[in-house]
Amino acid sequence: MEFEFDLENPLPNSDTLFVIETDHMPAKSFLEETDLRVSVRNETISLVLYFSENFDPFLSYLAINYLDRFLSTQCILDGKPWILRLLAISCVSLALKMRKTEFSVTDIQNDGGIIFDSHTIERMELLILGALKWRMRSISPFSFIHFFISLFKFKDQPSRQALKDRATEIILKAQSDIKLLEFKPSIISASALLSAAHELFPLQFASFKNAICSCSYVNKNDLLNCYNLMQEIAMDGYESVLDMESSSCTPVNVLDLHCSSGSSSTVVADHEQ
Repeated sequence: MEFEFDLENPLPNSDTLFVIETDHMPAKSFLEETDLRVSVRNETISLVLYFSENFDPFLSYLAINYLDRFLSTQCILDGKPWILRLLAISCVSLALKMRKTEFSVTDIQNDGGIIFDSHTIERMELLILGALKWRMRSISPFSFIHFFISLFKFKDQPSRQALKDRATEIILKAQSDIKLLEFKPSIISASALLSAAHELFPLQFASFKNAICSCSYVNKNDLLNCYNLMQEIAMDGYESVLDMESSSCTPVNVLDLHCSSGSSSTVVADHEQ
């Protein structure tokens, strides 16, 4: 029996997730930014978001993951509108199939633009599948949220859920930033959780940082660099509790201090506020 693909639980074993996560990242050469490459990516992402607007945001996230991995191995730099449109529709179609969502290829092309028939879309889907080596059960930052939150040892479910929800918002918002593609999904997940924790639970933030920094799977330098970028994204247009704190420490130097200290502690998040 086949089940709907779940971005949060793509595999039963978290250890395996850390081992194979790099197989689901764009090729490193994709990070050699050019104005044209960034423009093509941004335009196609906008199309993906448009064609998937009637579905849940996890679907568009999965489709954009397919898009980035495809663009990193293929040369589509002429930016012809019909090619980008077909690519966006095909990525959304593949994501819908993986999510076991009923849909019509005609219905998702209801904007009055070029209408591609199912055969044309299937041919592009096969091209995408080949480029991705049929690795469609993407390992994403959402796949690591439960693992990292378990390190925090929350005492109450509402606080745990609030942290997860805010981290999820940050991850979704951050996906369009091409600079994040250099980081592993696990690092993006940990950074988003730290950003969310600093906003929601500043008193427990130090303990949360220690827990993640002491994790053997986490490269502390990558975590610091990704966290700094994530903070910029998370704070863009968002009034954080950081602005109301009187602490002289910034998120950057606080994280650097705790990660470089090598200290570890048992995290007991008791939020009685």
